[in-house]
Amino acid sequence: MSRLTRRDFLRASALGMGAVVVSSGLAGCGGSSSNRDDHRAVAFRHGVASGDPLRDGVILWTRVTPEDGDTAPITLDWEVATDADFQNLVNQGSADAREAYDFTLKVDARGLAPGQVYYYRFHAAGVTSPVGRTRTLPDAGIDAVTLAVMSCSNYPAGFFHVYAEAAREENLDAVVHLGDYVYEYATDGYDGADAERMGRTLPADNDVEMITLADYRRRYALYRTDPDLQALHAAAPFIAVWDDHEIANDAWRGGAENHNPGEGDYLMRKQRALQVYFEWMPIRPFDDNDQEIIYRSFQFGDLVSLHMMDTRIIARDRQLDYGDYLTGDGIDQAAFTAAMADPDRRLIGDAQLAWLDGALEASGATWQVLGQQVLMGRMHMPAEMLQKLLTLDPSLVDLIGELTALKMRYLQNDPTLTDAEIQRVTTVLPYNLDAWDGYAVERERVLALARAKNKNLVVLAGDTHNAWASQLTDQAGDAVGVELATASVSSPGLESYLQLPASAIASAEQAITVLVDDLRYLNASQRGYLRVTFTAEEARADWRFVDTVKQRDHALDTDRSHSLRVRAGTPALVSPD
Repeated sequence: MSRLTRRDFLRASALGMGAVVVSSGLAGCGGSSSNRDDHRAVAFRHGVASGDPLRDGVILWTRVTPEDGDTAPITLDWEVATDADFQNLVNQGSADAREAYDFTLKVDARGLAPGQVYYYRFHAAGVTSPVGRTRTLPDAGIDAVTLAVMSCSNYPAGFFHVYAEAAREENLDAVVHLGDYVYEYATDGYDGADAERMGRTLPADNDVEMITLADYRRRYALYRTDPDLQALHAAAPFIAVWDDHEIANDAWRGGAENHNPGEGDYLMRKQRALQVYFEWMPIRPFDDNDQEIIYRSFQFGDLVSLHMMDTRIIARDRQLDYGDYLTGDGIDQAAFTAAMADPDRRLIGDAQLAWLDGALEASGATWQVLGQQVLMGRMHMPAEMLQKLLTLDPSLVDLIGELTALKMRYLQNDPTLTDAEIQRVTTVLPYNLDAWDGYAVERERVLALARAKNKNLVVLAGDTHNAWASQLTDQAGDAVGVELATASVSSPGLESYLQLPASAIASAEQAITVLVDDLRYLNASQRGYLRVTFTAEEARADWRFVDTVKQRDHALDTDRSHSLRVRAGTPALVSPD
């Protein structure tokens, strides 16, 4: 079998961005679909969604299911109104949902007013969809912008209570989803031990790893039957990017850790995955000729410029692996450091970096916000600790306590510390090579852009399944901005990976915060989301956590909620609430 080339990929991907109909207003109405398809049996099983808002428009999405087995196109009508009773219509139209796009339809509804709440719905064959609520981007002069930030929702791992809680938030301008919206694994592939008890096993026609077009489509269809996810999509517009699990774990531009021999051509698998992403997500294609291009900006008046980036698909070089640098005496730090210093290693690539440079330069907004997938903050920890972490050595917990005590003495300038003890806490290595720590040269380039342009920089991150806050510093140790990272919707975090007993979690969080210099906050064990509210003076970050995702009943764990304030200035700095 011949391998798919990059040119073949671009040609194929340009055909797979989903059915998008541009509607400029009331003139687009084509009549009642019930009159044209009244013989059809259809249903709106997957709710409605909106996304990629502009000042004058927003993407509206739905999927109609033909329940009669007929694969002929189904005519959909849509309505957009300023009121929930649809008395004041401002946009309506008609288009066909087709089998070629899995019967999904996206409407780019234009001619709307800035900063306005709208309601929308669809009709087909006498059936009406649920009603969605959306909002356009505001003009200048606004007082605040509020975003709900989330990532990492694995269906068999637990209930989507986090989505339900975010849907109850008032005055959300948008939901920022930073990827891992779906997971590619089979039921037992990742944290599915409780799936059967919870009634969240994957169905028989989709319980294997996603590889084919049908696999990916069925997985999205399953997720979108979840009532909590449907509620959030119906409550606010999404601004989304993909991460790795929308394709396969630890993806990079030429492959993935979870793309194995016998699973076919990786570029072909990626093309299928991205095609389905564009079909099922309320996202506006950014480049008609290249489905991989997803980086784009959103302007919330003169207060926030949100730049959504791709750190996963378009340019990422293969991740470094500590296993390649292990010797009988531990990690070969000289060889590892040389690999890290390679100026040609890329995470976002030259084209995206140039785009970001231009976007930062052109924006006069108070806050420059990067919405992207992986941690940018320096998660450097003692090399001694990292070596035990890589092997999950049972003595790790005791070692963390020992190193924390030494680090605290070091920070207090204890004169009795020996050189050997100082070396133990100051000889550090990056913890996660899949994050920006594994692409340090390119991180310096991004930080240099923000610093040179005197911007208030806030970076949003997901991927790790834990909540973090870090002061962003450059290689010289100078503060450049702040990173705020969200916990996961359902995927397990450090408490699972480190096999921490509940009694040890609080002390482990405190210890890691002491051992990692730039880290200001960590919740290592709970599922939740991040609410960020921007004003001219500050950005307030509120982490909200649910008490369980393993039981159908849940509550917000208010005892573990946490807030931080980021002061506007050059650079932005973390301060306690």
